[in-house]
Amino acid sequence: MSAVSLPTARSGLASVTRGTIFLIVATLCTVGLTFAARVLIVRTVSPPEWSAFSFGLTLSQVLVSVGALGLPLAVARSLPYASSDEERRGMVRVALWVGGAAAAVAGVALWLLAPTIGASLGSPLVGDGLRYFAVAVTALTAANLLASVFQGYTNVTPNAVFLQIANPAMFFGFLAFALLVTPGKITYLVALGSYALAGAVTLGALVAYSVPRLPRHLPPGPEAPGARRHLLGLAVPLFIMGAMTSLANSGDTLVLGVFRPGEVGTYVASLTLARLVLIGVNSAAYILLPVAAGSLRVSGRGSVRMIYATITKWLTTFSLPLSLLFLVLPSRSLAFVYGPTYSSVLLPLEVTVLGAFGATILGPASTVQVALGRTRELVIYAVASGVVDVVLAIALVPSQGYLGAAIAWAASNLLFDILCLAEIARTDRIHPFERAFIVPLAVTGVPVGLGLLLLGSRCPLWALPAIGLGIAVAFVAVTIGTGSYGDGDRLLLESVEGILGRPLPWVRRIVRRRAPRVP
Repeated sequence: MSAVSLPTARSGLASVTRGTIFLIVATLCTVGLTFAARVLIVRTVSPPEWSAFSFGLTLSQVLVSVGALGLPLAVARSLPYASSDEERRGMVRVALWVGGAAAAVAGVALWLLAPTIGASLGSPLVGDGLRYFAVAVTALTAANLLASVFQGYTNVTPNAVFLQIANPAMFFGFLAFALLVTPGKITYLVALGSYALAGAVTLGALVAYSVPRLPRHLPPGPEAPGARRHLLGLAVPLFIMGAMTSLANSGDTLVLGVFRPGEVGTYVASLTLARLVLIGVNSAAYILLPVAAGSLRVSGRGSVRMIYATITKWLTTFSLPLSLLFLVLPSRSLAFVYGPTYSSVLLPLEVTVLGAFGATILGPASTVQVALGRTRELVIYAVASGVVDVVLAIALVPSQGYLGAAIAWAASNLLFDILCLAEIARTDRIHPFERAFIVPLAVTGVPVGLGLLLLGSRCPLWALPAIGLGIAVAFVAVTIGTGSYGDGDRLLLESVEGILGRPLPWVRRIVRRRAPRVP
């Protein structure tokens, strides 16, 4: 068992904490702006047009995830693990050339196949829409690749500012402008054009950001022999993994679009809420990858073990309130977000939230697998997950509709995370399930869940945010009250103090009053 290097763990937790907070804020901006844009579209286009837009958006997101051939993950993992600028230069250059070409090919292929896809689904709306989504696929794939280079240097600004804030803000802004020009109406083509234009402008802005800044991280010079071959060799299994995990995340929606196209919009509404639960763990995973890779090179697995357990535990303060509200009060939650239109379709939300919360408490295990370089196992797990999603969706959707899609999504995503965590727990003893995590999770979750069950439909909509905040506060209070903290929590407190730029003596006094009961 690797000893913990406290300086490495402290530095890693500081980077992960700072990056995670930034990305959570950015992701919340994404959620809010995307939701506002969708509301504008839903209220002005017909239901068939909304379902066609949702289908095209899902397909384009899959292509954005796989269009760069696994290079974004490979770059983000390899740059901090490399030992010289010569290696990094070779990796960055081949990633930008090969990934940029792949992004263009993905967009052109979707453009050419759009009419055929629309005809096979019996929907000219889908065929017309995919031509616009093709532009966004090329732009956003290239933008993600550029952001991953900065991710390798633990800089989350390009991802947070450009991809998660500026892009949805422009999409919403273009729609709002169109609504001002033609009051009361946004056409289907205007919605498609706004999305494509937002993607193109995002890429242009990110290129303008990168040109003066990238040389500061990586000045011109020679390349190390073999660096390009190493990166491309790592990218191949990561491409397969990315393709299959994207299939596991979206295959159910695509199958639903084939068998029950009219239910896609309703299902996406529930799935969007379930994915809110994953915001914290996904944000942490983005910055954890370069941090874990760098920590492994410097001090081994002990520091990664501490960082993993600590961030997974404290991300529960974000995921637990949402999960309890969506699970126990699904009708009220749907009504709060979408209004009464969707408040009667409950089971898809409950099933997908169960899957999302399970994935959250397991932690970002696949990210650690990438940092460890265990791509063969990841490919096997991702293939299994993707197959489960599609097979279950094909088996259940024709008879169960969006409920079958929800079951497929939850089962496949849980399977992937369980397999990844089981592997790193077995080989490296990396997992979050220590007493310091289990006790506050159970002591907070069980009684609060029972209390919400008793409250039921009597809960006013305006009280839901306050209840969610109360659950988060209760988790923190239970953690301190039961002494469920250790060295990782103390280092996290130091990281928070560093971010705030001031000490928190009152927190330290409270903590000192309880003798820690965990190592």
